[in-house]
Amino acid sequence: MRFDIVTIFPDLFAGPLSAGLLGKAVTDGLVQVRIHDLRQFTHDRHRTVDDRPYGGGPGMVLKPEPLFEAVERLQAPEPRPAPVVLLTPSGRLYRQEVAKRYAAAGRLILLCGRYEGVDERVHQHLADEELSIGDYVLGGGELAALVVVESVARLVPGVVGDPESLEDCFSAGLLDYPQYTRPEAYRGWKVPEVLLSGDHARIERWRREQRSERTRTRRPDLLVSRPDGGAPSSTVVTGE
Repeated sequence: MRFDIVTIFPDLFAGPLSAGLLGKAVTDGLVQVRIHDLRQFTHDRHRTVDDRPYGGGPGMVLKPEPLFEAVERLQAPEPRPAPVVLLTPSGRLYRQEVAKRYAAAGRLILLCGRYEGVDERVHQHLADEELSIGDYVLGGGELAALVVVESVARLVPGVVGDPESLEDCFSAGLLDYPQYTRPEAYRGWKVPEVLLSGDHARIERWRREQRSERTRTRRPDLLVSRPDGGAPSSTVVTGE
């Protein structure tokens, strides 16, 4: 899996791409992440990537020329074009099914929005898709791009050691059940007795009930798309 990230802050990516599961995937060659400085695709001596918005208003807007040139240069040597994704607050909400689709694509170009926004011609004529990772405001698309890279990379075969960890609560439509480990009692808080019983059928029932209740109280929106209205699943799903 290869990611090409276009940004005006390339130094933001070094730490996250060298640590944890993602860092190991990069080291092992399972995932390639190439960072491209948007200023490299400018032609004036000031390496200008933004300008004031037409019609007035606060802030600066990313210019279309360097973004178009960056994508065209990245696409040129490849036999087939990669999906181009613009990270922007005005995009549709990023979900796990989108991550799976990107993993199947094999290659992705991520454009990091900044400042007051991006010239509308980029939205209309360059980006294949626009994504937002949530209903809040960030300084730019760099952190959002890292979220996409992490969530897609873990779906690449070999990146995650245990295949069961690839399953996710969002695909199943229910949040995960509560997890406990040693010690059995801590500061007076005890592990539920059912988990110590050794009765696997009883444990399974308890976990299904917990998943259903947790989803109803914390994320009832996940139940809307379930044909059973949120009835407990018979499949136990675990994940990182």
